[in-house]
Amino acid sequence: MDEKLRLCDEFAKITDSDSAVSRRYLSENGWEMERALNSFFEHDMEKVFEGVDSPEKERGPAVKKKKQSHTPQGGCIDLTTDEPACSTSHADAGKAAKQKAPVDDKKLSLISWNVDGLDTDNLAERARGLCSYLVLYTPDVVFLQELIPPYVEYLKKRAVSYTLIEGGEEGYFTGMMLKKSRVTLLGSQIVPYTTTQMMRNLLIAQVTFQGQQLSLMTSHLESCKGQAAERMKQLRLVTQKMRETPDNVTVLFGGDTNLRDTEVAKVGLPSGVLDVWEKLGRQEHCRYTWDTKANSNKKLPYTSRLRFDRVYLRPASREGVPRLKPDHMALLGLEKLDCGRYTSDHWGVYCSFSAG
Repeated sequence: MDEKLRLCDEFAKITDSDSAVSRRYLSENGWEMERALNSFFEHDMEKVFEGVDSPEKERGPAVKKKKQSHTPQGGCIDLTTDEPACSTSHADAGKAAKQKAPVDDKKLSLISWNVDGLDTDNLAERARGLCSYLVLYTPDVVFLQELIPPYVEYLKKRAVSYTLIEGGEEGYFTGMMLKKSRVTLLGSQIVPYTTTQMMRNLLIAQVTFQGQQLSLMTSHLESCKGQAAERMKQLRLVTQKMRETPDNVTVLFGGDTNLRDTEVAKVGLPSGVLDVWEKLGRQEHCRYTWDTKANSNKKLPYTSRLRFDRVYLRPASREGVPRLKPDHMALLGLEKLDCGRYTSDHWGVYCSFSAG
């Protein structure tokens, strides 16, 4: 009985559901956690995205088309090639757009975002919101966390100018999007966290960008304050992979780390690894990526402001190899959508890097 209670508690934390829902899904699936989670996430999810490609919805909450775009790849419309016009129903969103670095073909741009696919309320509109930011920022690389299969299928259909790499196939997982015209994928792998209780892993992709070799890494580290030991264990594996990467390769890691500063201090970052936010001067407007004071999606009865979403850079150190350095950071998703909610319960993180 104690084991079933533990499974119910774990299921409820992952899915943000109550004990009755947890027990129902687990009992219907033989108390197997993965099967139960798959059943929960897939239940009626296809209906969430029905009709999202209708003409009146194509432009999304923050994108206005000047004209109907072409329809490549079997009728799929690529939102990420449209000309954006960002609305300003939230003042900070306009401020973030103005802070965006000027477009420079030689710079690498990155977005990292926990898109909260586990929250199915207004999910189709929130997915369109993500696409709107892809239009606005046209990032070279996108790290995503808390994807679910229907969300991935939507992105494949709407953002055909990107290569999408999935960190899993069932339940919820991470993913990467690589701008096809700018980033060449060489290979990828999924590194498991052997003791995770929340289906977490490390997704790594080897790519080239402007003649440079990059190792891109994203992860969603163990959630909740009580899981600090497992989270730090996962961070140690991430830093180990960073150290093992050859010195002629630049490493970029980003994701929802759920880390507290004290935990990072205990683990320690390897020599040469930079916390991008710290390197750029600890700018206050980019400090809190999980901010229940400003973000009302979860409707929590308490205020929590933490820097869960982080980006780490380990520049190549071999002589003669270009070294990336961070030059800009901004938070995304600060603008409410038409449904009255934000794109996610996390703010997205935008960074740009130049070769020095």
